[in-house]
Amino acid sequence: MNINLQLQSIAKGFEIVTSFPEFRNLPVIIGESDPEGCAACAGGSYAYRNGTVYSSYQAAAFAKTYQLADFYKVNLTGAVTWAFEFEGMSWFAGFRDLSTNGVDKPVLNIYRMFGMMSGKRVDVSGGEYDMKTMIDKGVKGNNPDINAFASKDKNSAAVMVWNYHDNDLTAPATNTELEIYGLPTGKILVQEYRIDKENSNSFEVWKNMGSPQNPNQEQITELEKAGQLKLYTSPGYINSGKEKTTYKIELPRQGVSLLKFSWN
Repeated sequence: MNINLQLQSIAKGFEIVTSFPEFRNLPVIIGESDPEGCAACAGGSYAYRNGTVYSSYQAAAFAKTYQLADFYKVNLTGAVTWAFEFEGMSWFAGFRDLSTNGVDKPVLNIYRMFGMMSGKRVDVSGGEYDMKTMIDKGVKGNNPDINAFASKDKNSAAVMVWNYHDNDLTAPATNTELEIYGLPTGKILVQEYRIDKENSNSFEVWKNMGSPQNPNQEQITELEKAGQLKLYTSPGYINSGKEKTTYKIELPRQGVSLLKFSWN
């Protein structure tokens, strides 16, 4: 993967828009915000679309897009994937789609996570890679890009955290500590949703079945269930601090967690 190439294209587009005074305040929608341009290609190097390298990539790329919009002071309204529905094709062929034969793929759960974030976007700081490094080199160093995207509403807040690397290689999970400011003092309900090798991942379940191209109804039902966004742990309460709240998670490589904090 080369996340820097997509970010370079987006940065250049924002630069062009803001160079025209009559355009710089208009709403901007990126109509095809994807790692590459061949949605109808499948197999080979495009097979990454089936698994978690794609889902973690999209989490990082969409969040960085908003950071670029802040930098260029662009009125970014949204960015969408250009995904299609390919009827009658092989299971997990690797097309740029959100589901295969009606079974949701991990990347669709990223958009479900984004859809659960409401209110206003809030500032996030930290991470191994600053924006300049991401644009110039991508995520090619020894360490992954572990960062977050956050929002706050009237009675809730949400933090999406990812563990992404351009190289699709196995690596140990990373212990990650979040420091969250601005939560009300007292009991806070926490729900954690997870996409990784074991959770919200129909592709891994399909491979464990032996990669059947003619799954029976029982297998299809299992795959449909595996394709849904899954709660990683049972919801529970934490005590929010007066100034900041600390929350720790262990996030595997290519894993993405959405933490929902709610209060009365």
